[in-house]
Amino acid sequence: MKKLMLSIGCLSLLFACSTTSPITAQNPATKSNNPYYWQQHVDYKMEIDMDVESYQYQGKQTLVYTNNSPDVLNRVYYHLYFNAFQPNSEMDIRSRTIADPDGRVGDRISKLQPHEIGYIKVNSLKQNGTTLKHETVGTVLEVQLAKPIQPGESVTFDMDFDGQVPVQIRRSGRNNKEGVALSMTQWYPKLAEYDFEGWHADPYIGREFHGVWGDFDVKLTIDKDYVVGGTGYLQDDVKTKGKKKTLHFVAPMVHDFTWAADPDYIHDSVQVPNGPMLHFYYKNTLDAEKQADWKKLQPKTVELMQYFSEHIGTYPYKQYSVIQGGDGGMEYAMCTLITGNRSFGSLVGVTAHELAHTWFQFLLATNEAKHEWMDEGFTSYISDYAMNEVMDEGKENPTSGAYRSYLFLAKSGKEQPLTTHADRYTYNQAYGIAAYSKGEVFLSQLGYIIGEENLKTTLKKYFNDFAFKHPKPLDIIRTAEKVTDFELDWYLIDFAQTTNTIDYAVDSITDKTVSLKRIGIMPMPIDLTVTYTDGTTEDFYIPLQMMRGEKPTEATIIADWAWANPNYTFEVSKTVKSVEIDPKQWVADVNRDNNKLEK
Repeated sequence: MKKLMLSIGCLSLLFACSTTSPITAQNPATKSNNPYYWQQHVDYKMEIDMDVESYQYQGKQTLVYTNNSPDVLNRVYYHLYFNAFQPNSEMDIRSRTIADPDGRVGDRISKLQPHEIGYIKVNSLKQNGTTLKHETVGTVLEVQLAKPIQPGESVTFDMDFDGQVPVQIRRSGRNNKEGVALSMTQWYPKLAEYDFEGWHADPYIGREFHGVWGDFDVKLTIDKDYVVGGTGYLQDDVKTKGKKKTLHFVAPMVHDFTWAADPDYIHDSVQVPNGPMLHFYYKNTLDAEKQADWKKLQPKTVELMQYFSEHIGTYPYKQYSVIQGGDGGMEYAMCTLITGNRSFGSLVGVTAHELAHTWFQFLLATNEAKHEWMDEGFTSYISDYAMNEVMDEGKENPTSGAYRSYLFLAKSGKEQPLTTHADRYTYNQAYGIAAYSKGEVFLSQLGYIIGEENLKTTLKKYFNDFAFKHPKPLDIIRTAEKVTDFELDWYLIDFAQTTNTIDYAVDSITDKTVSLKRIGIMPMPIDLTVTYTDGTTEDFYIPLQMMRGEKPTEATIIADWAWANPNYTFEVSKTVKSVEIDPKQWVADVNRDNNKLEK
């Protein structure tokens, strides 16, 4: 019965996956509204032979790399991520020396035996047929080119390599805690990104990734009883020979390629109306209740896909897969790997977050090592709003939890600015709160500053202008400025590039006079509510002078507040009983105790 189920699963995979792409594989560097913008392009062809008994695989890789930069390149670099899962790697050492190590890693890497470690070994590498000198330095392959790559030139690199899948520790690996055989993420030699800032050949220490846009053509040979899901469209030329089958996947315009495989996967598929086909892979060894939760997850994922496509931009591929695997939840091109033995609410929540990453990372491809808050924070923002709607949570402010976390960090003495490289946070907790919570507050508070409708327009324009590119922090702010005609550089500088904090206070009330004080160094426009002695209330809006504009509001607009002046006084028409700054708590004010004063 088991083999019959597996055969049906494989057949359904063949039937469900489209063989064509809904997008044109066009390099955005040649189609940009910024004539000075460029980005590199790489096309991969790989043939992989996986031995599911030894967890070792052999690979042949041919990639065509196009240098769209104005620079001559004398070297290239590849990421060899699996090399991190070896005793005394940088990931191992960092995990054993940081004050608050990730519990999933701890000292586990240091205890791996030779047959349990991960590795990628490059056996040969050629540039246009010429053998190249190369050196493996931890998780990075350093390559000296035989001939420099000129601006506008395309070259072909041919590589033979061997790999071993590590015991599941972090994201990738074999036999995770739920028994998934293969979680194959960051498993191949991946060309490092080069942009106007230079090379980004960061070692793999534990954070996330950056990659070159391009097309993937991957042929995977594996045990014929294994069900495979992941990035790319399965072609109809499946070949079976002996105990193995060869699956052929094509993925247009992505910057990564991921797959997972297990002989016990159940495979379901659901069509999103006027959208992609959704695929779900989960173990038949889950108990009946958990399997039922995976069934209930499927219509919720349809709703989530529709929400994100409506509120950010249309999902451009023809499929997306939710796959049981990995060590928690992690986004990849056209798919996510999540652990599956969790409550239904948690299952929907992690799927919402990882699916949202398709927009804020796999389409708006920020450098996660340098701008981790742009993918994690923006994803957290939109997934919290999606969960509020899809799960009928009824929250007035779906981002309130992020504000609480950020305020805890801001007052802890452990905060570092969002310009900190993801690997260089002193504490894992500080990284997590900064990337997820402060990044989420950045967007939510931007909505307070420019108005919610303007923020919605900004997100859609940001997606339209920067999908299939590598946006930077300035790009989201410039997009908001173009939507509103406001000046907003002060917000990016203070909130994302410093640890300056916001603290405004009601200083005094005298009859019909209200005096306010700026205590924190960071500027902010002010919403406040005045309650009069006759029981009526009036809302006021104080524009920030350096913003050069006012958001849409029904409140009474009064004189601008120039930042350099710490004091601000205004007159009202009736006797005042109390005043409250930011009554809806959309501002990340570090001391709310002084926001309200009652006479």
